[in-house]
Amino acid sequence: MTEPTHPLDMLTADEIARGRAILAREGRITEHTLFPNVLLVEPDKDAVRAFRPGDALDRKILFVSLERDTGVSTETVVSLADDAIERTTTVPSGEFPYGQPPYAWEEFDAVERLVKASPEWQAAMRRRGLEDRMEHAFCGPLAPGYFGYEDEIGRRMVRSLTFLRESPGDVAWSHPVEGLLVTLDLTSGKVVSIFDEGDVATAEISGRYDTEAVGPARTDLKPIEITQPEGPSFSVDGGEVSWQGWRFRVGFSSREGLVLNQVTYRDGDEDRPVLYRASIPEMVVPYGDNSRNRYWISYFDAGEYNLGKNANSLALGCDCLGVIHYFDGVVADDFGNPMPIPQVVCMHEEDFGVLWKHTELGYRPDVRRQRRLVVSYFATVGNYDYGFYWYFYLDGSIEVEAKATGIVFNGSGVPGAEERHRLEIAPGLFAPVHQHLFCARLDVEVDGPDNYVDEVDVVRIPMGEENPYGNAFTWSRTRLEHEGGRDGNGAAGRTWHIGSKTRTNAVGKPTEFQLIGQDLPVLMADPGSSVYQRAGFATKHTWVSKFEPGEYWPAGDYPNQHAGGAGLPAYTADGDDVDGGDIVVWHTFGPTHLPRPEDFPIMPVDVYRFHLKPYGFFDRNPALDVPDWSAPAEGGSCCSHEGHGATGLPVYGKD
Repeated sequence: MTEPTHPLDMLTADEIARGRAILAREGRITEHTLFPNVLLVEPDKDAVRAFRPGDALDRKILFVSLERDTGVSTETVVSLADDAIERTTTVPSGEFPYGQPPYAWEEFDAVERLVKASPEWQAAMRRRGLEDRMEHAFCGPLAPGYFGYEDEIGRRMVRSLTFLRESPGDVAWSHPVEGLLVTLDLTSGKVVSIFDEGDVATAEISGRYDTEAVGPARTDLKPIEITQPEGPSFSVDGGEVSWQGWRFRVGFSSREGLVLNQVTYRDGDEDRPVLYRASIPEMVVPYGDNSRNRYWISYFDAGEYNLGKNANSLALGCDCLGVIHYFDGVVADDFGNPMPIPQVVCMHEEDFGVLWKHTELGYRPDVRRQRRLVVSYFATVGNYDYGFYWYFYLDGSIEVEAKATGIVFNGSGVPGAEERHRLEIAPGLFAPVHQHLFCARLDVEVDGPDNYVDEVDVVRIPMGEENPYGNAFTWSRTRLEHEGGRDGNGAAGRTWHIGSKTRTNAVGKPTEFQLIGQDLPVLMADPGSSVYQRAGFATKHTWVSKFEPGEYWPAGDYPNQHAGGAGLPAYTADGDDVDGGDIVVWHTFGPTHLPRPEDFPIMPVDVYRFHLKPYGFFDRNPALDVPDWSAPAEGGSCCSHEGHGATGLPVYGKD
């Protein structure tokens, strides 16, 4: 996309370049300036809803800049229509509760140089007998968390762990140097402290997983070919997608990656709204190892590292299979210049088994096949790779998946040792227990912007007057009247019904979508811990908040080195009324990972998901008109009632 045609279209290369030029003209860029974030400022909802093709666009860009020599960060909003700076605000990184913008790649590149130049680090490596391996060592740059340490408060800090490589192309993650931790001040460019303790030997097992290391590939796996001779069933107009009743706009940002806007479903002659905006704007990866090397690890992969900026260019036959449509993305590089990411979002159709089926006694079966539209992207943040998938189905449901793969974060240990917080996945190589907790932001709009949320549980009825035979059970509905977070309850089959306050269905009930989660563990850290305060969104499965402009980030605007309390806990602190009106539903999901040997040297994909399922949104099954694609059998289709008299099947109740 080279020119935006809609207010919610993703930023183009020309727009980023024009915005940067305004900053340069106004003297806002120096030789020390980096840009940790450059984001579209989304217009007011009413303005977006009123927009018609051909209307003038009022595009605005938020440039978050960082002066490397002072550590001062600034938010500057640029109006492209006015060719001017609209406002400027200093990020209060030096004031409680602090917080820093995400890291720039330039800063990460500096970490290894600073660590390797440190005499203390060199001495620690020599003490371990590793002086001959320092050249190829990898000094990983890692967000430090927040612990109120006096020499870190309000300063732009980073920590670094050391891993060995046999050569520049070697996989470093399987050779961790245990007991060596470096803390740096990025503004001063100095090492603040070095922790050097213990004499655990560095694990030497190879972590390579390339063909040369693994050996010959299998020869008995036959190819699978996916063909659509008449082309795909979707159509794309700029950033707008139409497929089988579904219509939505594809966006992309450097912080949260894939964004879906204005999701509607065509029902008869009406496009019925479901979601105004949907994305996965944050995730936290807290580690459960309390060693000095790792107690501080709790990565916020969007707010500290920028998920979208770390997105992959996707490849046909590898990341995506079939007849593919790609969306190119553009983010800003560290210096505020446009940086294209070709083929960053992949979209295709895929078969998904049986949609519905029934066999009437004495008749041939009726069956239709399910199909789904897949919209996805992948991001690599350090050792882990994450895939984010949005599925749209023929029956009007939506499924969201996060896929985790890559390489688990390892430390060295004594082979055969039993530890409480780490598991041995290869001889002498230990992976800490940890979690990956994703948070989806669903700006819901079920049949319009006047919605509610009911918490629905199934309920056992004690045997007695109300249940004389003991077989009965029922359900309960609890209206969520005020902002806040809610726990899942798998034993009660808990779901959350998001409904319209203004529209009813054929049986007189409000039209709804049902949020169905997996009810896996939320944040395992103690409520008194730093990460519990900083990752408050991950302490509940589902949150409901009143919509407020600018409230996009589950852990707050600047979770990096933030003391905590920002994001969802702050958004919902007032307890505003959410029984009607414009509301946002947030859902936390993801794995609690106890690593296993099968996760080495590279982890097979783990998949975690939730569903949005129509519940009285339609008056009946919306997929009755899906065509029968089966080959016709003699006497009629094998998947319909046509020709049932020649089925040859027994007709019960007759001779």
